[in-house]
Formats: sequence, structure tokens, C-alpha cells
Amino acid sequence: MSGSSRRTRSGPIGSGRPDAAVEDLGVTRADYAGRVTPPASPENPADSSSGDDHPGVPGGADRSAGEGNSGSDRFHERLHVPWWWWVAAAVVTGVLGYEIQLSAHRATWSVVGYVAVGLLCAWMLWSLGRASVRVSSDRELHAGRARLPRAVIARGATVPATAKSAALGRQLDPAAFLMHKAWVKTMVLLVLDDPDDPTPYWLVSTRDPSALLAALDLPDAAAEAGIAD
Repeated sequence: MSGSSRRTRSGPIGSGRPDAAVEDLGVTRADYAGRVTPPASPENPADSSSGDDHPGVPGGADRSAGEGNSGSDRFHERLHVPWWWWVAAAVVTGVLGYEIQLSAHRATWSVVGYVAVGLLCAWMLWSLGRASVRVSSDRELHAGRARLPRAVIARGATVPATAKSAALGRQLDPAAFLMHKAWVKTMVLLVLDDPDDPTPYWLVSTRDPSALLAALDLPDAAAEAGIAD
């Protein structure tokens, strides 16, 4: 998403209450402004607008692969799939491999079916769980390949599992940046404060929202309001 002018939004789709997604988490309408525009540099030109993580990614979010030193990160989390998905993949490998073996009338080469299905399942699960969320030593958030400087974040809040469906449904602002993994139950909401960008906030999946907010030196607005799990 790119653009140099502010956008006017009437509120979340399907909701009669403007700005409901953030008001319910203790965020005011005044915090709703925002275009994320990291400082221009040779590696991050100011007019960069391409992205591949989400169609609504802010124009200023740097989409180039960040090669940071994870040892110096304030927070680092890989959003891997649940362990039991690997068990399910092993069962699928056994069933499909056996079907292939039967179809080949138990020929010697038919055992290749087990290997092929197993490798395919492993590749799929690895691909799904390769995304990561981290906060660098200079408090810059890296969500996948997107980057967000701490200076443009006005406030943050935990989105508990009980509020996740609403935050991603009727309360979701279509201009928001979203990095969502269905198998991760909790998220953080980061309200932006940049008058040049129409992106109101980021929603990012994380299993430890409190630690992520602490790494960004942000108080948890949901906890202060008494609505976080």
C-alpha cells in the first residue's frame, strides 16, 4: 500500500461503530492516524511501496529481507506450526504411502511413495512455520519481511484469543497491516502515529504478546484496561 495523502475511513467493515477494533482495546480515535514511513536511506528509499507479505502493507515498510543478528535482538520468535501437526503429517504419509504401494501392487519401487509424501508434508509444514517476529536492538519491529520503527508506534495492546475473531472480523480496518498465523492464538495491536500514512495499525501474531510489547518499551493498553486474558 502506498500513497502520499491521508485516507478517510468510515470504520471497520460490517460495524456501525467507527474505530471499534482499537477502541475496544483502550485506543482512542485520536490514535488512528498513521502512515509508517521509515527514514529514507540507500537501502530503504522513501518511495518504496512493494511488498509480498500482505496486500495492505504500508508503503513505507521495508520489504527487503532483513539480515539481522538474532543474538542481539530484544525479542525473537519463530511462528512454527504446532508439534501435533507433524504427528498428523506422519499419519498422512503412512496412509498415502500405503495407498500408493497398493496401487503399484506392492512393487519394490512403490516404497518411494512414502518418501515422496513424507518430504512433501515436511516441506509444507516447514514453509508454513518459517515466518518470524523479532525486535532488533534498536527497537525496530520485524514482522516477516516487513519492518516498523519504534518511533512511529503510538501505543500497543494484547489481542487475547477471545478477542481475536472480532479483531480479524467485523472490527478489522481494511487499511490495517496484518500478519496473521491461524495456529497462533494471540496477537498484538500496534497503533501508529504518522500523519502522512493511512495505515491505522498493525496486527501481528505472536505467542508472547507481553514480551513483544516489553521489547518495544510499550505498555499494554489492554492490560491497563483490564481486558487482556
